[in-house]
Formats: sequence, structure tokens, C-alpha cells
Amino acid sequence: MFEKLRRIWKIKQLRNSLLFLLLAVSIFRVAAHITVPGIDATGLSSFLNSNQFFGLLNMFSGGTLENFSVVALGIAPYITSSIIFQLLGMIFPQVEEMQKDAQGREKLNRWTRYATAPLAFIQGFGVLTIIQQQGGQLGSAFSIEGFALLVALLSLSAGTVFLMWLGELMNERHVGNGISLLILAGIISGFPGYIQRVASTYTQSDLFNVLLIVILTIVTIVAVIVINEGQRNISVQYARGMRGVSTRKVQSHLPLRVNLGGMIPIIFAVSVMVFPPLIAQFFAQAKTEFVRDTAAFIIQIFSNNLFYGIVYFLLVFSFTYFYATVIFRPEQVAENLQKQGGFIPGVRPGVQTEQYIGWVRNRILLGGASFLAIIAILPVIVKAITQSPNLIVGGSSVIIVVGVIIDMAKQVESQVAMRQYDAK
Repeated sequence: MFEKLRRIWKIKQLRNSLLFLLLAVSIFRVAAHITVPGIDATGLSSFLNSNQFFGLLNMFSGGTLENFSVVALGIAPYITSSIIFQLLGMIFPQVEEMQKDAQGREKLNRWTRYATAPLAFIQGFGVLTIIQQQGGQLGSAFSIEGFALLVALLSLSAGTVFLMWLGELMNERHVGNGISLLILAGIISGFPGYIQRVASTYTQSDLFNVLLIVILTIVTIVAVIVINEGQRNISVQYARGMRGVSTRKVQSHLPLRVNLGGMIPIIFAVSVMVFPPLIAQFFAQAKTEFVRDTAAFIIQIFSNNLFYGIVYFLLVFSFTYFYATVIFRPEQVAENLQKQGGFIPGVRPGVQTEQYIGWVRNRILLGGASFLAIIAILPVIVKAITQSPNLIVGGSSVIIVVGVIIDMAKQVESQVAMRQYDAK
């Protein structure tokens, strides 16, 4: 390990890239402590811990929502914009064609950036409004109007655009995904605070719970690594022309990852889960008794851990299949194989190849979707066992941390191998 680190440090360009990433992350963490003008974020942290939607948003913003900093929205609007343009490819054939070539993808990336700013403005307004509606004592601290409100929204939008720009600068170094690294930095920065909360409430009777959390955390990390790296290789042969009319077969494979969707299905599921109680909050004080009772029932049932866990599991499971159909289409893969002269042994090209790839994909997704759904509801399960709000395993956070570290390690290794090859 130390020998690898020494080789990495000796490569000047790679060393400078890693130092730039460290500088960029440091700038991000400094910005995370610059509060939006006119906002008093005292006590916001406890409110975030009690709200599923804002808890997720705080995680994807890198923990910056706790201080309601100028980068409080993080890169969530950028992620939303990216998802929108991915889904548009399923609706409009023109967008789908643009996704297939380099120039089209470059144009879509530019449109994604353009859409991020207005989405950040809208999301910022929604966050301020919802906190005023639900925040109780926080309402007065977030009650800003007129020019002060405009300044706050512009600050939040500018912070999101700044993080998007910073993440793309990090991407250009080819040693990790900049957006993911910013999320990773926020998750890691919150770890000392988590340890402090656990230590401050720890008693001797919590020993079993602490050991359980440690064991579950280790098992979760190992499982995430196995599933994240797991893939099914479909054997593929290509016919290559030789002299005269003879041909030779080149053996290859088509890799299908177990976890095709990554964190996206969890994002979709949480967005759906928080929407009904979020809307119900606005009607909790309605004058009509039926509307008021319905709102109270929705809020109460979504506060039930058993109901929340079951629905959350089903949504993550379903969205995993849905998102896999968006990013991996058997008909396109079968078409590309046929154009390149490739075929799966024992399967006829065309429709049969498409059906076979779809069948294999669905079988893999059964395991991947089940795993992702279990990881998503892991905090609910652990909380029910330990009866402690502090002693939880953040399955979503583990997936992000492990995935980002593995991706970064692979990119660094490829950079080292490429330079070693060039030196020969």
C-alpha cells in the first residue's frame, strides 16, 4: 500500500491533481459555513434530523443545510436536472438520438447546466417556504420577504452553480467524480459529530447496541462492495475478417452490473415518500373538518415506522427496475451488437438477443433491487432494534462513500498504469 502511495506521489501530474481535489474540497467546506444573509440557522440541525426529506437533502448537499449556508442546496438541483434530461430521452426520440453521439451529449450537458440555476431558485424558495410552515420556532428565523428573500434565493442559486462548476473542474483531473466527491466530503465531515452525539449519550447498557452497530456497519460495507462490484458477464463473439474469405471469432463479453441504478432509485423513492405528508402539512389547519382529518391521518400513518419501512422498501425496489429500463435498454444493446458483427452463442441476433439480454437483466435486478431496498430501510430496522435515534447505520451514506472511494481508486490506478506504460 505504501509503495503504491509513493508511486502516486512521484508522478507530478497525478500529485497536482490530488492536491487540487484537496484544495477544492477545502473551499467547499469553507463555503459550507457561510450562512445565507438574513437567516438565523440556530436549531436547524434538530429539525433536519426529524424530517426525512430535509435529512436526505442535507446528506446530498454535503451537510451544508444544517448551517443554511450559501451552498445549502448542494448539487441536488444539478442531480434533478440530470435526471430530467435522462427521462426526456424516453419521451422524445430527438433527445434519445442526442444521447447517442458525442456532440449531442455535449449539448445535453450544456442544457443540464442551464436548467440547474432556475431549478435551484425554485428549490430554494420551496425549502424556505416549507421550513416556515413546519419549522415551529424556526419559522420566525426564516420569515424573510421582499428584497431579503430575493438576496437569499440568489445566494442559494449562486452557491449551487458554484459547486457545479467546482465539481466539473474536479472531473477534468480524471481522478474521481467531482460531484460525488463533494457529497463524500460532506458525509465524512459529519462523522465526528455523530461520534460526539453517541459518546455524549452513551451508558453501559448501550454496549450491546454499539457492538451491534459496529458489526452491522462492517457487514454493510462488505455487502455494498460486493454488490457494487458485482456483474454478470454475457459471452459475446465477434466475427473478424481474415485473408481471403475466411473469418475468425473473437471472444468477448457484455458486462451487466448488479447495481445498475446506484443511488438514483433511493432518491426517487424518498421524494415520493415525503410528498404526501409534506402536502398534508399545508392542510393540517384547514377549516373543513374532512380535509383536516385526512391531513392528520396521512401525517400519522407516514410517521409509523412499520408503514414507512414497507412502503419505502417497495418504492426503492420498483424504482430500481424503472431506472434500469431508462439507462439500459436491451433493444439498443442487441442492435449495436448486430451492427458490430457480434452475437451471443446459441442466441439468434435481433429479437431473440434482445429478449435474452432483457431476461438476464431482470434476473440480476431482482438481487440488486432487493439489496438496495434493504440497505435503504436499514436505518429504520436498526432504530427499531436499538430504540436509539443516534445509533443508526446510514445505508445510503455507506453506498455513496464506498462507491466514490472505489471509483476514485480505480481512476488513480488507471492513471498510474497509463504513465507506467508511456514510460516504457
